[in-house]
Amino acid sequence: MSLLQVLHTGFGRTTLLFMLALGLWGLWNFVRGEGVTGSYWGALAIGEGLVVVESLIGVGLYLAGSPGPARGLLHVLYGIVAVICLPAAFSFTRGRSSRYEALIYAVIALFLAGIANRAQTTGM
Repeated sequence: MSLLQVLHTGFGRTTLLFMLALGLWGLWNFVRGEGVTGSYWGALAIGEGLVVVESLIGVGLYLAGSPGPARGLLHVLYGIVAVICLPAAFSFTRGRSSRYEALIYAVIALFLAGIANRAQTTGM
């Protein structure tokens, strides 16, 4: 297993756990009646960075001639969806940070955790 494969697998697992934590945190903020806090915005930015780095490593694997994932294009589709979800949500909410936006970001983070899990199973 090459270094890029190890990094791609590791970032995939990290993304799954980080997005799960972000989803639970966002739900907790929603239940308590809070909006999107500065700390949560920062964590969302870190989560997006994780997804982008993981995707770039995946592109590097492809360019290095690595045999593709077991279900090829489906795995790539999951990566594309993961990269565009948070920026699309930010555009949709227009950067507002009320209680309902906290719920939106929580649901999207949980969705991204599911996408990360599914991408791992299609990559095997």
